[in-house]
Amino acid sequence: MHLYLLRTYAPEGTNGRLMIDGHFTCYTIELPWRHNRRGLSCIPEGCYRVMQRYSEVFQWHLHLIDVPDRDLILVHPANNALLELKGCIAPVSKLTGAGQGTRSRRAFYLLMQQVRLAFLAHEPVLLTINETQT
Repeated sequence: MHLYLLRTYAPEGTNGRLMIDGHFTCYTIELPWRHNRRGLSCIPEGCYRVMQRYSEVFQWHLHLIDVPDRDLILVHPANNALLELKGCIAPVSKLTGAGQGTRSRRAFYLLMQQVRLAFLAHEPVLLTINETQT
């Protein structure tokens, strides 16, 4: 399974459109680009392997592997990037501003339903992140 995240950058936050195999799945929010600074920036554009991960805080969620100079980059619910994220990616149902959205838990649940099928089938899951071309 291949996920594609097309980003739009703003000083206050980064918004995106997440596609699975060419089909729109949800919007995303992230921190603004701040030169990959740990805890302050979204991650660099590129292609990353995605794994399932479990924690007490987020339960089952997604973990991006081999992000340059970063670790524990997750995909988990959040509605405000500046207040709730430290470099991770949050799916949202609707964008409300730069790095802000609504109904993140719903978008996250729908995303996990689709991705979980690939994990159950032992398919690799990849995420490619690029800037939206205008």
